Amino acid sequence: MGQGNGKAGADFNEEVNLNQFELLRVVGKGAFGKVRIVKRRDNNKLYALKYISKEECIRIDAERNILRERSMLEELDHPLVCNLRFAFQDEDYMYMVMDLMMGGDLRFHLNRKAFTEDAIRFWIAELACAIRYLHSKDVVHRDIKPDNVLLDEKGHVHLTDFNIATHIRPDRPLSSRSGTCAYMAPEVFKSSGYGITVDWWSLGILFYECVYGKRPFESNNQEELKKMIVRAPINYPDMDPPVSPACISAIQGFLERDISRRLGCGPNGFALIQYHPFFRPLDFSLLEAKSFDPVFCPPPDKVNFDATLDLEEILLEEEPLEARRGRRHKRHRDPEQEARYLLIEERFKPFDYMVFERYKGWIDPVTRCVGDPPEWVKPAAVELENQRERASQEQLVGSRRESLGGSATNVVIGNGFSGIAGVG
Repeated sequence: MGQGNGKAGADFNEEVNLNQFELLRVVGKGAFGKVRIVKRRDNNKLYALKYISKEECIRIDAERNILRERSMLEELDHPLVCNLRFAFQDEDYMYMVMDLMMGGDLRFHLNRKAFTEDAIRFWIAELACAIRYLHSKDVVHRDIKPDNVLLDEKGHVHLTDFNIATHIRPDRPLSSRSGTCAYMAPEVFKSSGYGITVDWWSLGILFYECVYGKRPFESNNQEELKKMIVRAPINYPDMDPPVSPACISAIQGFLERDISRRLGCGPNGFALIQYHPFFRPLDFSLLEAKSFDPVFCPPPDKVNFDATLDLEEILLEEEPLEARRGRRHKRHRDPEQEARYLLIEERFKPFDYMVFERYKGWIDPVTRCVGDPPEWVKPAAVELENQRERASQEQLVGSRRESLGGSATNVVIGNGFSGIAGVG
């Protein structure tokens, strides 16, 4: 299945390309692509390679979504987000190389066992940290659900799949009904538009599903499901063992239809999550830095994804990815298709985070004006400014804690991210 352990055929002085990776097993499948484990040939580090068919994207009019996702991922870097590490393309595919999460997705685990409130509390709190980070970047995810939450080998959760995520402006509400209907917030179906509040509702649906093993609203009829989301009462069934009042209260807070009262919303929304009785046992600053051991750790001796996907790649693909490596195909496209392929070629830019790490002349505050970095290098000056702002906020938090008598309670200053941003 792999391509050998050597570096033959890979030039690491070139722009990033498929030859620089050893292809391992397939671990995921989407509408127009798959995800497989790959190994970087120069350092043997493992990643997840998401490869997306240009032909399929164009066929279902999804290429702009992929281009937006690629651009957005370059801006994001957080311990609880599945971060972009490399991006490149060839004649047939777009490739995004992401942090590898060996623990499988949350859906996989929820389908196999029930979890304690302690485990669920940990997941929801980590996801809340990731959501706050996205909102601080003016990004709304719009598709938070168990399928889009990945666990690493230790059990930390990470948000992934930014295919329908978008930037948002306070003065320009969103109106498109994007996402998975069962997780959409009531305001999505109203004519007044919506904003970042929808992510907190979706987190509430995921929270409910983790606790009760099902979603609060279920129907095979989409119109009926929408009506239920907008106005149907939410049932909290009896469980054995019983669900704690604090847990039910937290779920109710996220599933509040009035966005002015919804948990997580508003300028003090994140503080209200931190101080809620259900989440009060956690120190969110340590949580965001991954300094807590997760309650649930995926079993290391078991496969935490669908093992049939690898076999499917071999048996059902007309031309598996291995066979396509380095091969160019002749185009047979009409002018409209050709224009759309050209759009992808022009806008799906290469990205290599290792180039950024190596570009010391740009990172150093004294010598960073030596010259412009390659276009796929992250804007280091902006990142430095963000780091200074976070450090300033953390210093202010420390001062505020001292004035309160050394209390370990977190102090939230506005909507700024005060955790540690870095490699997940």
